[in-house]
Amino acid sequence: MVPQILKRPHALSFAASGFLMYYQLGVVRALKELAPEMINSLSRVYGSSGGALVAAVITYAFQECLFKAVEDSRRSFWGPFSPFVGVFRTLKEGLIKNLSENSHQKASGKLYLSLTRVSNLQNVMVSEYKSKEDLIERYMDGGFTNMQPCHDVEGVISISPFTGEIDICPRDSQALFSIVNIFGTTIQLSMGNFSRAFHAGFPPTITRYHSLGYQNAISFLLMTSKCVLNNTALSPG
Repeated sequence: MVPQILKRPHALSFAASGFLMYYQLGVVRALKELAPEMINSLSRVYGSSGGALVAAVITYAFQECLFKAVEDSRRSFWGPFSPFVGVFRTLKEGLIKNLSENSHQKASGKLYLSLTRVSNLQNVMVSEYKSKEDLIERYMDGGFTNMQPCHDVEGVISISPFTGEIDICPRDSQALFSIVNIFGTTIQLSMGNFSRAFHAGFPPTITRYHSLGYQNAISFLLMTSKCVLNNTALSPG
């Protein structure tokens, strides 16, 4: 049984993560399987860059096009920056295929995307969408001025593939120079984070980070709720 605290309305904030969004997808899977009441009571979902696509999975329950995009990227030495790999085209085509015509109506007021205004490089938070096409373009914009949107707001559970002052994240044992604020969020300067920063653009196998996210979400649930999960539930499968 999930304790009452996890049944209250919450919001999730997904950090900018590049292809490490598969870590966040592992977190989402664990929360859906082990704390569905929390997922069902979400009042808002925040996302930035790759985290915005994870927010889409929460809202629309699709992820096939994300897996295809990372496999396309791994085929080339240059990763997503190769002119021969249409990663962003794959993502856009997947969104067009999976989003319903009224998807913008479902997202308005619940899905908050962190974007960067090109004219002055200021961060803006968008939560209203005029059409399906407008929603898709917002997903593809990304956000470089706010890595972890609304992570410091009460009731918001922050999720990031980088170790730092985040609710659900990897836990590196030692930091080189403690912590640093990057684009609005505080993360550790650690060898683990340096490695993950590289993998954000040049992804390893999907299962590695997906499983890590799943296990870190379990640790969060255990710490927060003190609930006891049996060995079967603990397995990522």
